[in-house]
Amino acid sequence: MFGELKRMNMRQVALQILNILTIGASALMIWKALAVVTNTESPIVVVLSGSMEPAFHRGDLLFLTLPRNEQININDICVFKLPERPIPIVHRVIKLHEDTATKKEYILTKGDNNALDDRGLYDRRQMWIHKEHVVGKVKGFLPYVGMITIVMNDFPWVKYALLGVLGLFALIHRE
Repeated sequence: MFGELKRMNMRQVALQILNILTIGASALMIWKALAVVTNTESPIVVVLSGSMEPAFHRGDLLFLTLPRNEQININDICVFKLPERPIPIVHRVIKLHEDTATKKEYILTKGDNNALDDRGLYDRRQMWIHKEHVVGKVKGFLPYVGMITIVMNDFPWVKYALLGVLGLFALIHRE
């Protein structure tokens, strides 16, 4: 395996590194294009807990959209991000409220597998989330495809080992 790397001259190694960088840049461009098309900062998310079972299980990959003119309705499954929490939450909308004075829309959510609504998750003394907190509405999913992400977050050494093996393979593979 390393013999192949030793047989390469500097120009070939530089070309392989540029190929790896091109693949990374292409992946980033595809992600940004998906974000523009779906109108959401995060078009794909992974379910990290069992709070939405039986609808979604831990490790399911969710596809999100946030159309500009589409309303959020009761029973929509939304992904929202609160200012004080770094990880987005996937839960169902159970109540809507509109402030007549400001015309601002407020949302109350709950996980399907939770006994109580999400007021305990919201910021202190916050009873509703705002529409601005919504990252996207779930439009589709692939079951358990995101488990590799969970494994890599729970066991960081797996992530580094996988990246190392893939990087080494890409570097020594001449095609």
